[in-house]
Amino acid sequence: MSQHLGGKLCVVFTYEHTNMQGPTVSREQFNQILAQLHEGKAKPALSACERLLEQHPDDVNLLGLQGAILGKQGQYPEAESVLRRVTELAPTFAKPYEDLGLLLVRQQRHQEALPWLRQALRLNPKLEAAQFNLGRALAALGDGAGADAAFEAAFALNPLRRMMALATEHHGAGRMKEAEGLCRRILQQKPDHVDALRLLGLIAAAAGEPDEAEALLRQSLQHAPDHQQAQFDLGKLLREQERYPDAIAHYQAMLEQYPDNPRVHFRLGASLGPAARTEEAAQAYERCLALSPKHAGALLGLGHMQKTLGHQDAAIDAYRRCIAAKPGGGEAWYSLANLKTFQFSDSDISAMEQQLSRNDLPEQSAVNLLFALAMAWEARSDYTRAWQYFERGNAQQRTLVQYDPVQTEVSNNALVSFFDEAYFERIRGAGCADASPIFVLGIPRSGSTLVEQIIASHSQVEGTAELPYIGRITTGLAGQREGQSYPQVMAELDADRLESLGRDYLRSSEMHRTLNRPRFIDKMPNNFPSIGFIHAILPNARIIDARRHPMDACLGNLKQLYARGQTFSYDQTDMGEYYLQYLRMMDHWDAVLPGKVLRVNYEDTVADLESQVRRVLDFLELPFEQGCVDFYRTERAVRTASSEQVRQPIYTRGVGFWRHYAEHLGELESVLAPVRERYPW
Repeated sequence: MSQHLGGKLCVVFTYEHTNMQGPTVSREQFNQILAQLHEGKAKPALSACERLLEQHPDDVNLLGLQGAILGKQGQYPEAESVLRRVTELAPTFAKPYEDLGLLLVRQQRHQEALPWLRQALRLNPKLEAAQFNLGRALAALGDGAGADAAFEAAFALNPLRRMMALATEHHGAGRMKEAEGLCRRILQQKPDHVDALRLLGLIAAAAGEPDEAEALLRQSLQHAPDHQQAQFDLGKLLREQERYPDAIAHYQAMLEQYPDNPRVHFRLGASLGPAARTEEAAQAYERCLALSPKHAGALLGLGHMQKTLGHQDAAIDAYRRCIAAKPGGGEAWYSLANLKTFQFSDSDISAMEQQLSRNDLPEQSAVNLLFALAMAWEARSDYTRAWQYFERGNAQQRTLVQYDPVQTEVSNNALVSFFDEAYFERIRGAGCADASPIFVLGIPRSGSTLVEQIIASHSQVEGTAELPYIGRITTGLAGQREGQSYPQVMAELDADRLESLGRDYLRSSEMHRTLNRPRFIDKMPNNFPSIGFIHAILPNARIIDARRHPMDACLGNLKQLYARGQTFSYDQTDMGEYYLQYLRMMDHWDAVLPGKVLRVNYEDTVADLESQVRRVLDFLELPFEQGCVDFYRTERAVRTASSEQVRQPIYTRGVGFWRHYAEHLGELESVLAPVRERYPW
């Protein structure tokens, strides 16, 4: 039947009820089904079980097995019906009572679970999983004393469970060393303890050791292929490493086991989206919602995908449904605001302010609401009130992120020192000769999405996304040689190694290229400190710097709430100093790699679009196409905050927009004073 280890269900079936009347299934046939289950093949196992039940409809072992498999697949009504039948056919068989109790506990039907668990224990007092789940049910019903007694009884029957419970408690409280020590003690006694392996994997992941974490989670799943939480943990780990093809394959395999589990469909959608498989991601979210119509995460994700695809009405509908399902979920409100073209009603503003006044509102939801309200008032040209919300939102978000401006300067010092003219002369002719990548970079909110949309409107170019691979490769280099860090480790790399790194980048980018066009765009703005590295591994790649007036660019960031990264953007001094570092780095690249980077000023582009389009295409050695001027007609997925803006004809209202907030930006102006003579103020 099933065994409960460390608070997570692992199906461990046994052939144990023998005093049945009439012909029964053979042990060999039963074990064949168990073998399929232990290999994670739940659907074939269930089918085999059902075929044998046609011949042996009253075999309680087969029925119990069928009920447990149905329960694992989330088919709760069917599982309950089968397990109830088993208790009728074999009223003295303890295990189906235990399994039925567990099934009810998993559905939060705690009161109903009690008599089944208690009957299981009357029939077999040594069922420690029944004791443990009785404790869970009693705790959920508020019977603390009864829950403690049940837990203690379970721990007495299984001392490892006590240790695992304590390890889990330490882990939840952040006491990682204590949790790790207990897990290792458990594994000394039981090397295949599934939950100890899993928890060690989570501890390794939190310590920044993804390879060890993955090995431990996979080891856990070797012993229990149907351990659903370990499966989710592994998928999360793969996604957090941005190994999207691996994460997608993992969740697709899970769907073979759990086709009706909304959580799997949701996680699949969350992996397909960043892999640029936008329509598939939307479909995965839709399947999740068909199973769980009020799944707030899926509604939010669906809204993001519809926005990316340019389906604004569908995006708004999804965000509205998300708000209805979770009114305090500030991210849906902010997502509406972040469409940039959406207008909030008076009742919307009132609803957001009401949510913001809640005492129990999570900090991140509050930040989202503050930024959404700021954008709502800005859309009404009430810049004073808008700034009040922007200021509060930035102040609160700054406490939730970590940014060290000194570390930024130190890192840039190392790059400037290493990537000098002598280095580039020394590696001349090295690297991968492929000329397909086009890098569009710069400070965020400076027109890079506009430049990307213009270029991606060309028949020979595909726009992809803000690809993480340059940063990932340099981070990987930093840990390759003990005592050396990036960029110093570059001195050890010969021409073959530089070419190999270029090929690595191209291979990683392949999954984002679906149109079979000869050129593609990587629009990661934060690649600007890595221009020297890009040139070393991809010397024929083209690089475009999208630049905007410092005050407009910095204000644009101060008004933007990023899903992740860009942690410099929530404080005027941080933002201004980061912009100065950006100019410093771009000046350095211009000096050591003259002509390598084409600078495209936002103000020039909106003033004379066609001239700038021709200039960009000449730099890219592409023939002129009118579609690049009519970029707003191009239908393609756009993944940034400017997605709706670049689907409109060019406009000039963004030039000098900072002046609406000039009275509030004195701190920023002061920081930017050293470059004031370079730009019209």
